[in-house]
Amino acid sequence: MLPLFTVFKKLGEVLPYRRLGTFPTPVSAMPTLTKTLGGPDLFIKRDDLSGPLYGGNKIRKLEFVLADALKKNCKRVITSGAAGSNHALATALYSKQCGIQPTLMLFEQPPSPAIGPTLLADFATKAEMHHDSTYTSHLKHIQKIRESCTGQDGSTPYIIPAGGSSVLGATGFVNAAFELREQIDGGQIPQPDTIYAALGTMGTAVGLLLGLKAAQLSTRLVAVQVVPDVVANPDLFATFYQQLNIFLNQQDPAFPILPLSPEDVTITTDFLGEGYGFSTPEAREAISLFKDNESISLDPVYTGKTAAGMVSHCRNERSGKILFWNTKSSVFPETASVDYHDLPKSFHHYFKNQK
Repeated sequence: MLPLFTVFKKLGEVLPYRRLGTFPTPVSAMPTLTKTLGGPDLFIKRDDLSGPLYGGNKIRKLEFVLADALKKNCKRVITSGAAGSNHALATALYSKQCGIQPTLMLFEQPPSPAIGPTLLADFATKAEMHHDSTYTSHLKHIQKIRESCTGQDGSTPYIIPAGGSSVLGATGFVNAAFELREQIDGGQIPQPDTIYAALGTMGTAVGLLLGLKAAQLSTRLVAVQVVPDVVANPDLFATFYQQLNIFLNQQDPAFPILPLSPEDVTITTDFLGEGYGFSTPEAREAISLFKDNESISLDPVYTGKTAAGMVSHCRNERSGKILFWNTKSSVFPETASVDYHDLPKSFHHYFKNQK
């Protein structure tokens, strides 16, 4: 039984759910990094260990979203993301596990060494892969593929938004907050004053914040923005939060309406750098600090920038308790047998122009 469902039983009766990951994910102190930074007491939530097939924050969302696709007897899911999207790979892997064919609609992003291996892993799942050079053409292409797939295998394809960030997907992180409360109540860590989490398509941060409030944890969320304002900003965050809150209240009236206040969340763009897909000196330093002090790996696009925000906090404030929510994808699939030349030609430049 999910922690959320033990509190709000009707949600467990009406919401689609399929177990995919390994939960609860561990929480622990980071004593060496705490000593190195000389600031607040630091803790970590290891969502990078969320599944033996492929870890990261996407699994919590897919447990609800893919369950909905199965409930609707969909034989294909279509999702989108940047070329190196961890969400796209997670969707491909777990869709296959559920017996659903994945179609990945990917668009151009700045070259980096991580993109190639991700694309090879996408291809190894036998996912249908498409690539667009611009976001505008990407949106048009999704609609075209959706229309062409409708009725093709006797069903309508299920559309999963980028990052899995629908109200159903975000519900996975509402549950994550209740999971955290159980770990706090069990004495595994103290209640944090602040949680640092990445802000991309917003499902993780929005769901987590609503869950914290519903679980009656007076913990402030700092959401470190890693995408452009057109994808995430305070207004979009507030709208998504309200939609999620209303959705869960409609499914189970016992789930309260919880107004969002400025004190609940801080959204910062201070660590975005040049934009999505580009690393920063602060992120690279934070990645080294986590690796050298705690033997924990982060990535330069999401968790590295989030960690940079936390490191800055530690250097400016010397007290309190901070929890770092590690959303990094891990347990990378085997791709040694895949040759990039087998991929559609529109993806080949990611292997030729690595930086």
